[in-house]
Amino acid sequence: MSRAVLFDTETTGLEPWLGHRIIEVAALELLNDLPTGRHFHALIHPEREIPEDATRIHGFTLTDLADRPRFAEIVDELLEFFGDDKLIAHNAPFDFGFLDAEFERIGRPTLSAARMIDTLALAKVRFPGMPNSLDALCRRFAIDLSARSTHNALLDCRLLAEVYVELTGGRQRDLSLAMEKAAVDIVVYTHTGDRAPRPIVPTVQELAAHAAFVERLRNPIWLRA
Repeated sequence: MSRAVLFDTETTGLEPWLGHRIIEVAALELLNDLPTGRHFHALIHPEREIPEDATRIHGFTLTDLADRPRFAEIVDELLEFFGDDKLIAHNAPFDFGFLDAEFERIGRPTLSAARMIDTLALAKVRFPGMPNSLDALCRRFAIDLSARSTHNALLDCRLLAEVYVELTGGRQRDLSLAMEKAAVDIVVYTHTGDRAPRPIVPTVQELAAHAAFVERLRNPIWLRA
């Protein structure tokens, strides 16, 4: 099975090179592009103030994070969850940039860009010229947004997992596998002869009702010469 990790971060601002920090990171495990239910989640003390503009987006103040661990305290568990697999995020260069800044700050190797899958880039290819924010994609795919009052990394991951399934045709692939299994089951059942076939023979009344129904149709194709 193919494993990937979908993740999201919340931050104190938009520019890691200006000292903005991660305050939340969440990640979901995917197997064959579908969520397994395994996840990682951590709230992090950013070791700096959180601007009001950022608080309006994600709802966190520095007081809320006063007793939370520093990034260095959760990094080993995060990297263990990431493993060596592909990493999926919406506007992935943003999240990669913040993680790389945190890694560099504590002397850890940065993430390889070869691991990056950007769902924003995928969405722009599929829906060129259209709004492709996470909210816009959820609305386009009829994914429930009612719980999303503020940005929340774990909730955003769960929403993005549904979006990613739609962007990559995951539901259709899953349906195809189910149909293939059903077809195999039918063949096996037919060959083993576990149960005698039961022919369905319509009654005289059913045949008459069908004929009357057909009479009411305008030029039915199956009665054409």
